[in-house]
Amino acid sequence: MSFPHLMRISLIIVSWQSDVWGESNTMTEWVAVGISGLALAVSAITAWLTLFRSGDLRMTQPTVVFFGPDSGRSDGERPRLKVFLRTLLYSTARRGQTVESMHVNLQRAESKQNFSIWVYGDDRLTRGSGLHVGSEGVACNHHFLLPEDGADFRLLPGQCTVRVFAKRVSDREPRQLMQLILSISESQARELEKDDAGIYFDWGPDQQAYHAHVEIRKPRPLPPGLLEAAS
Repeated sequence: MSFPHLMRISLIIVSWQSDVWGESNTMTEWVAVGISGLALAVSAITAWLTLFRSGDLRMTQPTVVFFGPDSGRSDGERPRLKVFLRTLLYSTARRGQTVESMHVNLQRAESKQNFSIWVYGDDRLTRGSGLHVGSEGVACNHHFLLPEDGADFRLLPGQCTVRVFAKRVSDREPRQLMQLILSISESQARELEKDDAGIYFDWGPDQQAYHAHVEIRKPRPLPPGLLEAAS
C-alpha cells in the first residue's frame, strides 16, 4: 500500500474518532493538518522524481572491447581499424535520455584518434542517428569506425586509453561517459600486424580487470547501406 493511501486512511480514522467522541480536539486537528501536508510533500517529491527530473545518461562497464579490422569501404581496400564494445546505456531518471551521437577517442602516448562513425545493434545494425534510452536501459553492440579522412591508428605495445563520449539532444557538446585503460603486450602487437588480426578485451568481474587475446579471422562486411552512409 502506497504512502498517500496510508495518509488518507489515517485522516479517516482521525475524523471518525472526532465524530465518536463528539468533540473537536485542537491536537487532533493539528495532527490531521500535519498528515495532509506530509502526504502532499511525498506526492510532490514522487512527481519530481518520476516526471520532472531530467537525470543523467550512464553506461555500464563494457563486457567486451575489440580493436580490429572493419570490412573496408570498397572492394580491394585494406580494412581499417575499428573499435567495438558491448555495454548498457541507461538513464538515471524515468523521463529517459535521447542520444544524438556517440564516438570513441583512442589514445596511445601522445597519439589520439577519434572514431566518429557510430553503428549499433545486435542482429540488425543501424547507423547511429538518435537513440532513446530509458531507465530500464538499452543493451547492444556499438561499432565505432574511422571517418573517410581519418588517419589510421596503429596498435603498438603499451597502454591504450579508450574514452567513450555521447551527446544528448539537450547537451551543447559531447560528454565523456567512461574511460578505459587497456594494455597490449609485445607478442600481441606482433600478431596484430596481420591484416585479419584483432584483439579482444574480455571483462573479468571476479578480478575487475580485462583479459586480452588476439584472434585472426576475416572481418564480416557491414550492410551496404551502412557503408554508403559512412563513406
